[in-house]
Amino acid sequence: MPTKPSIFKRMFLLTWNTVNGLRKLFLNLIFFGLIAVIIVSLTADDGVEVEDGAALVLNLSGVIVDQKRQVDPIEAAMKSGGEADGSGEILLSDVLLVINNAASDKRINQIVLDLGMLRGTGISKLQSIGNAIESFKATGKSVVANANWYGQNQYFLASFADKIYLNPQGSVEIEGLGRYRLYFKSALEKLQINAHVFRVGTFKSAVEPFIRDDMSDAAKEANLVLLNDLWQSYADTVAANRGIDSDSLSLSADDYLAQLDKADGKSSEMALNMKWVDGLKSAEEFRLSMVDAVGKSADGESYKHIDFYDYLSVAKTYPPLSLNDKVGIVVAKGNILNGSQPAGQIGGESTSELLRKARFDDSVKAVVLRVDSPGGSAFASEQIRQEVLALKAANKPVIVSMGSYAASGGYWISASADYIYATPTTLTGSIGIFGMVTTFEDALASIGVHTDGVGTSEWAGFSVTKGLTPQIKAIIQRHIERGYLDFISLVAKERDMSLEQVDNIAQGRVWTGRKALELGLVDDLGELEDAVTKAAEMASLDTFDTEVIERELSPQEQFIQEMFASASSYLPQSMTQSSLLESLLSKWSGVIEEFKAFDDPNGVYLYCDTCNY
Repeated sequence: MPTKPSIFKRMFLLTWNTVNGLRKLFLNLIFFGLIAVIIVSLTADDGVEVEDGAALVLNLSGVIVDQKRQVDPIEAAMKSGGEADGSGEILLSDVLLVINNAASDKRINQIVLDLGMLRGTGISKLQSIGNAIESFKATGKSVVANANWYGQNQYFLASFADKIYLNPQGSVEIEGLGRYRLYFKSALEKLQINAHVFRVGTFKSAVEPFIRDDMSDAAKEANLVLLNDLWQSYADTVAANRGIDSDSLSLSADDYLAQLDKADGKSSEMALNMKWVDGLKSAEEFRLSMVDAVGKSADGESYKHIDFYDYLSVAKTYPPLSLNDKVGIVVAKGNILNGSQPAGQIGGESTSELLRKARFDDSVKAVVLRVDSPGGSAFASEQIRQEVLALKAANKPVIVSMGSYAASGGYWISASADYIYATPTTLTGSIGIFGMVTTFEDALASIGVHTDGVGTSEWAGFSVTKGLTPQIKAIIQRHIERGYLDFISLVAKERDMSLEQVDNIAQGRVWTGRKALELGLVDDLGELEDAVTKAAEMASLDTFDTEVIERELSPQEQFIQEMFASASSYLPQSMTQSSLLESLLSKWSGVIEEFKAFDDPNGVYLYCDTCNY
């Protein structure tokens, strides 16, 4: 007769069966729920209607970029809905397409700038959007901005509006520009970590945190000149847009306090007194004013409008031109790394492959290289420049359009182009070179760990657990010096300058595009459109199309991305927003990217660490 299971065993089995049953139920609900969502999304009517006389709401959420980072298709879908949380990326080309299309769309009466979720975007890109807004206004249509508060960059873009409104409890935060960083020399000494630095360039300050506890006088001088130049561009543009004195945007602490006292301590009243804004409106007051301006929406709850993301889908429904002659656009955005890199980064192999693709495409008659990079690996930079030379040898003109920055390695890959455009606030130059090797022999020795052995040469024992001999240090320094000579020689040759002239403006110093034009480092100031026009002109094209040359998704990737993108709008809002953990982890992404930038096989870098204002 079988023995009856003990009470404990029966309780355990009951608990396990209950948990396992709930697990299966939960997984089935998710699985069949997703299937239902996909079926609904594929059969639903996705038509977006634009009401006559509606306002286009530019609810730009995230960071404006020249090229989006490659992300997992499911993650991309979760962040592609209208309920954006500011953690995503928006293509600059998409923003310009929407504004330019709205300018000629008789159904669009005005633009509303809703910039509350616009994150850190370079002034040069905001200026491009501002120029498009000016063209929109030139058609006789109006632009208004409304926000609970304005950060410095958000206010820059808002200044292009005809009217700026602020919540009565809000503020305009204009703090100017600064360059502050952490320095680790004393900490490294306490940890007995040895940072061996090799560099050429008085102003090449990327390695200063490892060898100093403060910013050098040379770095302070260069940074202050650069910051003043950038700030002057910002202040002059905003002041001209608002019809105010540029000095009123940068108040001393005493002046700020005096203005705040005049407004009885209310930041919004102060902004109104300073003519930074035109009026104070709550969300309901603004809604009612827009109902008066453009009419009530069909649902009766708001004013007639269409948001950026919906209107973008409308603008993209028009078939592109299909002409035989094309100007190819290759985007080089991010740190310059070795090998093949995904979109949003520059790879010595992958970016070279895109340039090669343009070279062997008979329909591409000229190429615009859009550079938005602080540099990185010297080896990968030269790989890319060699492909630029191959394009020119194939009688295909290469025009560089510099974005927010094209410095150090970013300038290296630009130098051999037939023509270089920068924006006034582009950060460029940083013509210098450095190397760094960190060794831990003293730190390890302090805990009783030592490295010893034999080898056939001094190089055979090279390791971060050993110190560097004076001879090896001298060899590395010689390589760095040779690299600097190569850099200034390249610039001298391509820009028709002497070595002495280049050295005087090099030394790792960063310049704005406006100053770079004066120094002869670029040929003209202009936007991407100007570069495309110049490329067509140099290729003798009267009619042409443009094509962004990029890595094509595999059929499987394309299917998954489109499927989840169409399904995302039906998912609960909570599933499309970043969790607290994701938000916290994202703060480390910049640090991770910084470390990833240092992958040169020779340990030699063309990198601008000050290109993050």
